[in-house]
Parts: sequence; C-alpha cells; structure tokens
Amino acid sequence: MSTGTVAKPSAAPAKGARRKLTWPWILLIVAAGLVLFSLVRAVSGADDLTSVGQVSGALQLAVPIGLAGLGGLWSERAGVVNIGLEGMMILGTWFGAWAGYQWGPWTGVLVGILGGALGGLLHAIITVTFNVNHIVSGVAINILALGFTKYLSNFTFAEAEGGSSKQSPRIDQITQITVPGLSDKLAELQGKHWFLISDLAGILGGLVTNLSLLTIVAILLIPATWWVLWRTAFGLRLRSCGENPVAAESLGVNVYKYKYIAVAISGGLAGLGGAFLAIVSTGIYQEGQTGGRGYIGLAAMIFGNWMPGGMALGAGLFGFTDSLKLRGGAENVHALLLLVAVLLVIAMLWQLYKKKYVAAVVAAVVAAGFFCWYAFTDEVPSQFVDAAPYITTLLVLALSAQRLRMPKADGLPYRKGQGK
Repeated sequence: MSTGTVAKPSAAPAKGARRKLTWPWILLIVAAGLVLFSLVRAVSGADDLTSVGQVSGALQLAVPIGLAGLGGLWSERAGVVNIGLEGMMILGTWFGAWAGYQWGPWTGVLVGILGGALGGLLHAIITVTFNVNHIVSGVAINILALGFTKYLSNFTFAEAEGGSSKQSPRIDQITQITVPGLSDKLAELQGKHWFLISDLAGILGGLVTNLSLLTIVAILLIPATWWVLWRTAFGLRLRSCGENPVAAESLGVNVYKYKYIAVAISGGLAGLGGAFLAIVSTGIYQEGQTGGRGYIGLAAMIFGNWMPGGMALGAGLFGFTDSLKLRGGAENVHALLLLVAVLLVIAMLWQLYKKKYVAAVVAAVVAAGFFCWYAFTDEVPSQFVDAAPYITTLLVLALSAQRLRMPKADGLPYRKGQGK
C-alpha cells in the first residue's frame, strides 16, 4: 500500500446541475439585452421606449412592486407564505394617506408602514400561532383590508375637506431630487436617438431626474435586506426557520419569534409600498389604487428566486411594462412584439443547440406569429396595453418556473417542539 499523499479529486458539478451566474456573465447578459433593446427601438422607431420620462416613470411604478416583493421575501424566507401582501399594501395606502394629509408626508410614510405591519402581525398570529393554512389566511386578509378601509373612509375622508368616501384630501409631496446639469445633458443626448448611446443616456437620465427621496430609501432597502439576511447571525437564524424549523429549534432558535418578526417586517414593507403609491405616485388615496401590485410583487419575488437582486430585476421588468401605457403605450407595446419575436428566435437557436427539437419548433412557430403580428399591424389594441403588466407576469413565471427553488419549509405547518 502506498503511503504517499493521495490528492483528493476536485468536486465536479452533478450531472444536470445548473451553474450559478457569476457577475461577469450577469453584466454580459445585461449589456446584450441593452444592445437588443436599442436595436428594436431603432428598427421600430419607438424612440420613447428608453426616454428619460419612460425610465423615470418605470422606476416610480417599480418601487411599490419591489417593496411588496421584498416583503414577501422576508416572510417566505422564514417559512410563511404571504398572499396577503395586497391587503397589507391597501392598509399602507389608507393609513399613509390618513396621516399624510394631516401631519405631513413623512408621518404618513411611518403610519403606512405601521398599518402594513399590523396586517403582517395578524397574518403571523393566524398562521404561526393557530397554524391556519397560509393561503387561506392571506386571502382573508386581502378581503378584510379592502372592506376595512372602505368602512374607515366613510367617516374620515368623506368628512374631510377635499375628500370623499373613495379618496383622501391632497397630500403634500416628498422632496424630489434632480441632479443639475447631468440630468439636462443626458436628456439632450437621449433626444439624439443614437444607437445604444442614447438608450444608455435615457436610462441613466431616468435615474437622476425627479427622483423622490422615498425612492432612494426603497432602493437602499434591497442591499440592506441582502446584508441582514445573508451576512448576519440574525439572518441565518431567520432563514433556517424557512429551510428546516425543527433543526433550527434543536439548535436553540426560537422559531416562533423569528417567524413573527419576519412576517411583521413583511407587512411593514408592503405597507411602505402602499404609502409610496398614495403619497409619491398620486399624492392622494384612491379606492382600489393598489391594482393588484401586491400579487405582482409576489410574482417578482418568485421570478427572482427568493433573492433580493433577482426580485429587483423582476420588479423593474413589471414596472417598465406597467409604465408603457402612460407614454405612447400602443406604439411602445407594438415595438415590444418585435423584441419578443427576436427573443423567441434566440430561444429556438438555444434549444437546437441542446438538441431539444420539439421545443425549438414551438419557439419558431410562436416567433413567426409575433413577427407577423408586428409586420401586419401598426399598433396593438388599448386593452392589450392595459393588460401588458399582467401578461408579462404570467409569461415570466411560466418560463422561469423550472429554475426556481423556494425555501424547503415554506408554507409547511410547524408546531413548537414537533421534532422531539
């Protein structure tokens, strides 16, 4: 027998395992996407696709979706499914507007967070303490929040000057920031409609023009969430509750406490998204103004594979499609038909490379359909423009479903001491 040192074989990835995307690959994909988008814009003539106003509007619409998605991430990383994000957003809009028109917008923001957190706390009591099905609890909270805010509006906003039973009085705006000089230069460069350069200028210009302070806070919450959940002992314990609560309990983690904290924070973030809608987006509370953004936020979280960065990309995508109807919607969505067709051609080539011929044929047929739709029409119906965010949500989830991995104990019932 040899006594020499035997080198250990290097760990090879399992057959069929998916490799993690590294930052160079992510940046390369983003750059390729920008080139493709610029090409579609140049061919279609829909120059408003990447204008400063379009990007600024998309960012404003993406923030409430992103905050709802971030709230869902906190909750589900602790093992609690939060379908009630929509209801918690509704509570955030109402409480934020109620406090905002009386005591100022920042007070409205804080009270909106509190309103959403109360909804999250109710969800935690029902699901964690009483072990009710998470979906049933979430749907019930959505219904209760809608009815509760309607009831409150009848004797608060209806009796206030400038309000009614369906809307609040006007709320003062939070300070907006525009970087002087840089914003004008980028807008001027974007207006030249140069290939790629103008598109990049439009995107950067949208990020430095009429930027609300609350938008900056919301954006900073994304890396803050990543750092807390993946770089602190608190985050490790919280995530362990969503992966294996029995093992976490055996190591001394108070699973109930961490679930309560996570779901309350989840509700607070959704409430912040609702307050953003009422105070920043419209400056007024209106009945039904969330418009399903809580559900879209949940879809953004799933699209992002329960990670903050991926969730932010999903929220940006849904916010962009939502903003299309605000500025030349029919023309912009018509141009996106060409983009979808090109993406399907790329998907066809990829399936051919992987020798999946059936999938390649399906992609080719659908791509041909989109090419014909684009070539033989000048614009899409207005109803399709209004439905674009929801259609995008369904398509993205359908195409990305096979690459997702939710926390292992997400939505599963848990009782204290069940592992003994």
